Amino acid sequence: MAPEERSTLLRPPPADPNKAPIENVLEVTEVGVLGPDIFTNTRRAWVPPGARGVYGGTVIAQCLASAQKTVPDDFYPHSCHCYFILAGSGSIPILFHVERVRDGRSFATRTVQARQRGRCIFTTTISFVREDAGGERTVRHAVPMPDEAKAPPPLDWQEEPEWARGGPFQNYRMPAVRGSDPTARPDEQRCQQWMRCRGKISEAGGRQAHLNALAYVSDSTFIGTVGRVHRLWRLPFKPEDYDGMAEEYQPHVKELAEFEGLGSTVEEWKTRPKLGMMVSLDHSIYFHEPGRVKVDEWMFADMESPWSGDGRGFVTQRIFAKDGTLLATCVQEASPRRALRDVNEANPLVGRCKTGSGRARQEQVVNQARNDGTVK
Repeated sequence: MAPEERSTLLRPPPADPNKAPIENVLEVTEVGVLGPDIFTNTRRAWVPPGARGVYGGTVIAQCLASAQKTVPDDFYPHSCHCYFILAGSGSIPILFHVERVRDGRSFATRTVQARQRGRCIFTTTISFVREDAGGERTVRHAVPMPDEAKAPPPLDWQEEPEWARGGPFQNYRMPAVRGSDPTARPDEQRCQQWMRCRGKISEAGGRQAHLNALAYVSDSTFIGTVGRVHRLWRLPFKPEDYDGMAEEYQPHVKELAEFEGLGSTVEEWKTRPKLGMMVSLDHSIYFHEPGRVKVDEWMFADMESPWSGDGRGFVTQRIFAKDGTLLATCVQEASPRRALRDVNEANPLVGRCKTGSGRARQEQVVNQARNDGTVK
């Protein structure tokens, strides 16, 4: 059996051209033959380059998608609390076991376990609230969008590099606030980006598809915030390999290092502490305005890290609609570890030659580094 078939319990159907790519990516299928409220990934789960397991946002979103299928249509999620237990394999089907913990007039609670071969790799508790359950007599306020957001990219923006055009989301990353200021403390820096899904969310997908997609993208670049504000060397090659790269890639690497606040020269890069690994421990999402989430329009993400220590790092993220509406707040704790030796000392990613397979490998490294450079 082909690897693509082993990665799903059922044979994947062709992608639906009437849906946005992210809808196809996050589709789940109920498998009633295994029991009530059990779902599985319809298509193969994505494993990011260099990662230990599947992208965490996929599992978060598919757990939410499964849970949403067990509540009435007028209930929507307002909070989602998740724990990453084990790295998920991209070559094994995932089963999502939903438990109906509570069904009330205004609130409903679901727990979901994501399992592979009987082992729990991820667990979440999701609370749903009935639409307009709060009534009209409610207090209201929201933090405004940061001034640095400025205007979103144009609707026809397509300036992302060629390698990034295959994913279901577009990301327009901005330089970190005070990221190049050597006097700025880690807690004074912020990482920001505009993001939106490709295509248009289908009418059939509706609000549920928008919320699933928001859960998916909420994990994008989030884990890397701790490494960025500490200016850790996160790129998947050693600084001294720079001179051995093909000349056409050197400007891109230098630009990327400057963008990440790592400096402009090899000598500066060598002084940076090196990130050995980064693993997500938990992830929470508070949906403030679920009815106004439009992931096929530009959204602004503002990320910061108030604290790190004792082998853990804590990050927060606020996601705004393009009109400034605060859509969601996310928090995550991760385990960042500094490398005990040079990055990839035993298995350097950058080839020594400037032609042939070494050149192709260099291009792969540059693309991977741009994508994130962290291990999840």
